[in-house]
Amino acid sequence: MKIIIIGAVAAGTSAAAKARRNNDYADIVIYEKDQDISYSGCGLPYYIGGKVSSIETLVPRDPAFFKSKYNIDIFTQHEVLKIDIAHKTLKVKNLITGATFKDIYDKLIISTGASAYVPRIKGVDKDNVFFLRNVQNAIAIKTFMENHHPKTAVIVGSGFIGFELLENFIQAGIKVTIVERAPKITPNLDDDMARYLERLLTEKNIPIIKNALVTETTSSGVLLDNGTHISGEMIIIAAGVKPNVALSENAGILLGTTGAIKVDERMMTIDTDIYACGDCIETWSTITKTPHYRPLGSTANKTGRICGDNITGGNMIYTGNLSTGIFKIFDISVGSTGLSEAEAIKARYDVVVCHNIKPNKPTYLGGREMTIKAIADKNTQKILGVQIIGYEGVDKRLDIFVTLITYGATVDELFNLDLCYAPPFSTTKDPVHYTGMILDNALNNGRELLTVDSLKKKLDEGQDYQIIDTRVEFQYEDGHINDAVNIPHSELRHHLTKLDKDIPVVTYCNKGVTGNATQNILLGHDFKKVVNLSGGYEFFDATKEE
Repeated sequence: MKIIIIGAVAAGTSAAAKARRNNDYADIVIYEKDQDISYSGCGLPYYIGGKVSSIETLVPRDPAFFKSKYNIDIFTQHEVLKIDIAHKTLKVKNLITGATFKDIYDKLIISTGASAYVPRIKGVDKDNVFFLRNVQNAIAIKTFMENHHPKTAVIVGSGFIGFELLENFIQAGIKVTIVERAPKITPNLDDDMARYLERLLTEKNIPIIKNALVTETTSSGVLLDNGTHISGEMIIIAAGVKPNVALSENAGILLGTTGAIKVDERMMTIDTDIYACGDCIETWSTITKTPHYRPLGSTANKTGRICGDNITGGNMIYTGNLSTGIFKIFDISVGSTGLSEAEAIKARYDVVVCHNIKPNKPTYLGGREMTIKAIADKNTQKILGVQIIGYEGVDKRLDIFVTLITYGATVDELFNLDLCYAPPFSTTKDPVHYTGMILDNALNNGRELLTVDSLKKKLDEGQDYQIIDTRVEFQYEDGHINDAVNIPHSELRHHLTKLDKDIPVVTYCNKGVTGNATQNILLGHDFKKVVNLSGGYEFFDATKEE
């Protein structure tokens, strides 16, 4: 059997390695139009910033390695120009010599990956404008920095790559401005968490311009659609990626609703002898089972392995993904998994949302607060999604939530998790436990929550609320929600007659705990409707529009 693979980065090489393990007699050939193979794309920003000293560290394997270890032939700088499904042939061009030739396959794996999205911007092809998608892109950026020593840069886009480059540029002494077309940063976060992150970055003096469309790049910066010029000797376009599907589409291979190649759970396309994997395919949500496009290195490796297994007689299946992602910017960690609140509402879930602010470990050992936003379904009480912004320990908690969501955990099960505890690692009740307790109370014990955005909307609409600030007086004087009355928790029982039991009450403290205690007292005294502000005043203040 002859297996041909188009593409030799994460998915293609994973597919080849698994196919070889299953079948030592197959003839396996890979064509790759780039000159680099099997590299760590996610490590490229750190090479640019100097944290990875050598590019070879990120490109540990070459064709000779795959030939000697796996008996796989990889031909770099060879572009597949055409797939002839009827005759099971490929037209291939040697990009070095210009010669073209045909090759025949029994089974074909398409792993053509994705390319950086190129927006319609005048001057986007200038020498000081860069995209970061592959090894040569990274080398070009680093070479420009070494030759021109730029002092300013503009990053267009605020996704993972943009923020990872931001950190590395600033640590190299470059002043950076982020320009984002959308009304919020970070597409994987809800509006409230995006504003929270923006506040943290603003405190670090990072200029962020939102609702801004770049119309032209110049040698000194970018022009916005409102005529503003933003200085930047170096310009990075980090506006996302798009799947490389032209070759497949021209061959008649079916694309999905997202524009990527449609595959089944075994990575098979509409042709039983053609499979696809990696950043060129459409995957689906583990939760909703609906299709989406999530080009991630982890997903590419998984789908590649599944592809290689099934094409050689295996039976592995892909069950979907949670769009789990995490990135680091300075000392801040930002992670998310599952559905956002906006996605859950769009998918017609009746949701409950909580914001839990707790340290990752005791403060006496240097613990620092993380803010966990969790979304659950009121009907099934299953967790739908989580977003976390914090410092040390975000990855640990996020992975716990990934596991819980994957196996359909309900909110009441979180408290009983036997998580490891010792002061250097966590608090006695972990932030994961607290998240479960808050959601369980909201769903099963009548302790209703109100999000900051919902409160702002209700106040804008003129809805009648009694708002109680349960903190001590000096905290109230330092800052409070408009129209809030200061009744400290310790004094509440002496002031109950001042409140109307028939008018809804909103309680809040700094982070939510004392607000919940106040809520308990009021409900115990037969107040009809009492809600606690999720995340408390700390989250309210951190997410308010300037």
